[in-house]
Amino acid sequence: MGNEVTAFAPASVSNVSCGFDIMGFALEGAGDTVTARFSTRPGVTIGRITGCRSPLPPEASANTAGPPVIALLRECAPGTGLEIDIHKGIPVGGGIGSSAASAVAAVVAADALLGTNLPPEKLLALAIEGEKIASGAVHVDNLSPCLRGGFVLVRGYHPIDIVPISVPESLWCSVISPQVEIKTAHARKILPKVIPLEDVITQTGNAAGLIAGMFTADFPLISRSLRDVIAEPVRAHLIPGFARMKEAALAHGALGCGISGSGPSLFALASSPDEAGKIVIAMGNVLEEMGCLYATLVSRVGARGARVIS
Repeated sequence: MGNEVTAFAPASVSNVSCGFDIMGFALEGAGDTVTARFSTRPGVTIGRITGCRSPLPPEASANTAGPPVIALLRECAPGTGLEIDIHKGIPVGGGIGSSAASAVAAVVAADALLGTNLPPEKLLALAIEGEKIASGAVHVDNLSPCLRGGFVLVRGYHPIDIVPISVPESLWCSVISPQVEIKTAHARKILPKVIPLEDVITQTGNAAGLIAGMFTADFPLISRSLRDVIAEPVRAHLIPGFARMKEAALAHGALGCGISGSGPSLFALASSPDEAGKIVIAMGNVLEEMGCLYATLVSRVGARGARVIS
């Protein structure tokens, strides 16, 4: 691979309403790139960080891109020095997998540069070290689709068990990202510690229904299943215009609409690219009336995962 490798990792939607910490899918059109190169200084150093609105930690141990590469060197190439440059194509704290994309792109670039050719399961385990920096917890519903692409179910965490989910060809996603930052760690902290049995039953039924609907391309079932009775009720107040944006999305044909990750981004699923475009415009109109800046993305559900690009 020479002395320098650049890898790209896509944005992703996680939770997917009823699938808290166990479902996610990759998006097209947005992502982070990380360039890794050999350095005479042992360990991992961060060179340039570009593309972000607010400063990110320049220390490798404190930046989500750093710990995965530190762990990789410790296990596979002790004493080696690597420098990494990070270009953020995903807003930090936006709810579409910014920390996951940096972690995944970094470890994919370093793996290619070193020629270690680690399997996806090992790359995922290393990338988790970066996600811990952002949220203080182990969850791979962003990391796994970011790395592998597609739509994934995290069947279990002990050990991690990833199941790819079939995606109907005509299923599209609209994403709107208000220019508000929500820290993942805070959004997790406010979640209820005790959940009523009735809500667990409802959420489990919706999660099972969504998976069944995906495999059978049953859009009415997908629509009925895109309900979150656990995280959304306590996180919605963090997002400006949440209720109105969701109402606008559903009024313009969305199969369902919910919080992407921990927010503030919202996602809506649609049965065609035309509908997805109309939905994202309708949600944007709500934020424009409020004077809130935002970004949008329309993508197929389940794009390609991380890859080396140069």
